[in-house]
Amino acid sequence: MKIGIAADHGGFELKESLHTFLTGLGYEVVDFGAHQLDKLDDYPDLIIPLAQAVASREVERGVAVCGSGVGAAIVANKIPGVRACLINDHFSAHQGVEDDDMNLICLGGRITGNRVAEEFVQAFLEAQFSGAERHKRRLQKVIELEKK
Repeated sequence: MKIGIAADHGGFELKESLHTFLTGLGYEVVDFGAHQLDKLDDYPDLIIPLAQAVASREVERGVAVCGSGVGAAIVANKIPGVRACLINDHFSAHQGVEDDDMNLICLGGRITGNRVAEEFVQAFLEAQFSGAERHKRRLQKVIELEKK
């Protein structure tokens, strides 16, 4: 699976750690930056290209990290086709994929420790959309909303 990853200064350290973790698990990782710590960078400049790559299916799933994860989630969800969520628990990491076809996980680099982030990301990546009729029906409503 090809995974995209991006972070601003608030998530830079966690992104670097997750990049190593994902590569170690055998994933192909596309790093959208930041490629060096820059305390003046802006999360939209880094998260938007990642979200666009998820929407265009250049990458299968995305991992976005900023200080809290909130800004990353807000900007990622502005891109049609992206279903991003700030994740702070193991259940939501996989349930978001299974029920809602989440394709981009957002994490807080100043909130989530490396090992916990690894667990969340692994649960996210190993989960599959259920395809249950009720979930497809709900997802279609979201897709229709994006078209307006």
